[in-house]
Amino acid sequence: MDVGLFHINASHDSDPAVVAKRAEELGFESYWLPDHTIIPVDRAVLYPATPPGGEEPEYVFRCADPLIALARASAVTTRLKLGTGICLVAERNPLLLAKQIASLDNMSGGRVLVGIGGGWSPEECTIMGGDFDHRWTQIKDHVAAMKVLWRDDPSEYHGRYVDFPAVRALPKPVQRPHPPLLLGAIANPRSHRRVVEWADGWMPLVQSIDEFAEGVARIKQVAEDSGRDPATIDFTVVGLAGQFRNTEDHRALEKIGCNRVIVWIKAMDNDGMLAEIEELAAELISEPAHEQVQLA
Repeated sequence: MDVGLFHINASHDSDPAVVAKRAEELGFESYWLPDHTIIPVDRAVLYPATPPGGEEPEYVFRCADPLIALARASAVTTRLKLGTGICLVAERNPLLLAKQIASLDNMSGGRVLVGIGGGWSPEECTIMGGDFDHRWTQIKDHVAAMKVLWRDDPSEYHGRYVDFPAVRALPKPVQRPHPPLLLGAIANPRSHRRVVEWADGWMPLVQSIDEFAEGVARIKQVAEDSGRDPATIDFTVVGLAGQFRNTEDHRALEKIGCNRVIVWIKAMDNDGMLAEIEELAAELISEPAHEQVQLA
């Protein structure tokens, strides 16, 4: 089972190039960044992990653009996979997003993983041009249009939210027909169907291993009922801050069919993050691979 790292506050003081380079050296498989272009000051809905009666964590407001930060990480790595965890597709122009993802995949040698989500803030989504109440319908339409742009030359698409005549959009991604699309949504019947219908995998935030196991089982059943081979679905789990940071949890997740665990880096500066990922590597990365890195 692969282990990735989630970096929530990429910036000058928390450099994705520094973190990604060391992560690759230590044997981590992937590096993931979140997506919030803006956070409205006046909002009805706070960040879901905000403590009751408390203040929102500062990191909510510190998200760099994931594609720009991943491009920086790609320049100092050769094997590390580069993931959006997650990309708010309804809040982005799909033609521009398709171009950005294809360019990053092309220039990185086919290392992009596209985590997709719907977000939690109605105000953020609306300001950015999304249709929050129907955001998953919009996301499905955007994804379908991007698949056409990644696959065809010329590309043409006519949908509910996206409509364009024949266009040329190059470069194409290295990964064909497109980079893997992992749906980052909570465990519910609608998200299970979406994974099977148009995604390559599922990458939820969950409260427990049992919750993840139930979701995996249900998605596999939906796939079998729909005629899709469950083996074609990637099962990734994203750890909350402090979650899934020991080998016992990883063994349990692997046993139920998890392909990848993404561990949240809690430190907020370069030195702290480097020390933290060293500790995580010692605990989570296989000893032979870790020893080879140290001897290199």
